[in-house]
Amino acid sequence: MQQKPTLVNVIGWMTLASGIVNLIWGFVASATALITIIGIFCIPITILPTILGVFEIIYAAKLLGNPPQTVKPSTSIAILEIACVLTGNAFAMVVGILSLVFYNDLTVRDYFARLRGAAPVAPAQPVPPALPTPPSPPAPIVEPEPAPVTEEEAAPAEEPTVPEPEAPETPEKPKRSRKVAGK
Repeated sequence: MQQKPTLVNVIGWMTLASGIVNLIWGFVASATALITIIGIFCIPITILPTILGVFEIIYAAKLLGNPPQTVKPSTSIAILEIACVLTGNAFAMVVGILSLVFYNDLTVRDYFARLRGAAPVAPAQPVPPALPTPPSPPAPIVEPEPAPVTEEEAAPAEEPTVPEPEAPETPEKPKRSRKVAGK
């Protein structure tokens, strides 16, 4: 029998605790929403942590069971735990972030690969750096030659005639000034 890595046990216990907190959080939020008329329409949102809590408890039971059951790392549960911050549950968000970090640990990935019967994940072999190639000399800069001037281009252009501006019309009646009330 293979020994579970410590991080797998930590993921299991954190997921179990988050499942219990989400169950309580969902029941309290749903009961609070039932008190108000507007809250009745919010019940579908407040019940989501309860449903997630049930899934977390089931997954944690599979992780912590002896003998271990064949399971994969549940990144979807971890992402939904992070999304629980929208319902005000910061504890589930922290558990989700830590679970995603722990799932990427090499020992945890190897453990889940052995459970599924797959080959353990081998670390990637470092690629030796390529030898630097000597820089090539810069290409010579070619100056463009100016185009020859022809007689048509040399002739002065005629200036367009500008019409004289018209005198502004004066109004027939002078404008009256407005009287301010109270003066």
